[in-house]
Amino acid sequence: MSGNNPKRGAIGIKDVAEQAGVSLGTVSNVLNRPDSVSERTRLRVLAVIERLGYVRSESARQLRAGHSRIIALLVLDIANPFFVEMARGAQRAARAAGLAVMVCNSAENPEEEADYFVMFAEQQVRGVLVTPTDSTASNLHAIRRRGIPFVFADRELPSTQACSVSVDDIAGGRMAVRHLLAAGHPRVVYVSGPPHLTQSRDRHAGALAALTEAGLPPGRLTVLEAGRFDVAAGRDAGARLLGMTDRPTAVFCANDLLALGVLQALYAAGVRVPEEVALVGYDDIDFAAAAAVPLSSVRQPAYRIGRTAAELLIEETDDGAGEGAAAHVHQKIVFQPELVVRASSLPGHRG
Repeated sequence: MSGNNPKRGAIGIKDVAEQAGVSLGTVSNVLNRPDSVSERTRLRVLAVIERLGYVRSESARQLRAGHSRIIALLVLDIANPFFVEMARGAQRAARAAGLAVMVCNSAENPEEEADYFVMFAEQQVRGVLVTPTDSTASNLHAIRRRGIPFVFADRELPSTQACSVSVDDIAGGRMAVRHLLAAGHPRVVYVSGPPHLTQSRDRHAGALAALTEAGLPPGRLTVLEAGRFDVAAGRDAGARLLGMTDRPTAVFCANDLLALGVLQALYAAGVRVPEEVALVGYDDIDFAAAAAVPLSSVRQPAYRIGRTAAELLIEETDDGAGEGAAAHVHQKIVFQPELVVRASSLPGHRG
């Protein structure tokens, strides 16, 4: 037997035992009772498992036949209303196809993301919808090796190896800062999310593009980096903004949760929005319009992203009429964002 990766479902526990030169019981112990096996034997068996790409599955016979009815959805933060709405769209498409969606949360952590991909491979899910933690998607090897289809949701895939559904975040960042500049703010703060996330970088690139279009130097944009896309990180950024000696009069946040945190910090300090500081968020979650000062935001169609991504995955994995992957053509769908202007950035509200 060669060391090349076999086709999906071709490797069993017997193959692992044969290659490792041990009994079936020893392989079972390595998988289920590792403490009962010597370290040397355990490492040898694990090396063979890795080389052969063996993944155990209690329902392998059914799933190898393509009968899995479970789609996995892995998002960056399930507490973020944007991803809740995206999951709702995916579930609607799945339900229409007689499938179910298993929603998982990577917590913006590449290690947790990698663990989930291994679990998806073990369970041999029908396919995976994922918003990856980095643009290289280096953690995908676990499902790629098993031949499990995947679709990027809320992230553009640079290559043509799979489908992706995303929003033009560079355009979104550009329209947010263009709006603030047009409202008479010569300097803008950009509250960024985690720098390893493509969304943070693209929205930053859009903000810089707006300055260039206005004939302004990039130094007119001050970046306050936030470690997470949540309200607490926004409050921290707001505190740092308040501590600036020469504070800009406009803030663009990489998502609405950050913007709501900044708004809380400004409100607590008695700084008026938008009279003293104008504020724009991103995503246009339901809470944006309901904030103490209704929040201007760049709207992206979360529900459509989730539903469209799920429909593409279902089309690719559809084994009815003998079609599915063979007839599927990968698509790269990019939606355009929309700026929704509310009180938090209206020029007429400035003193």
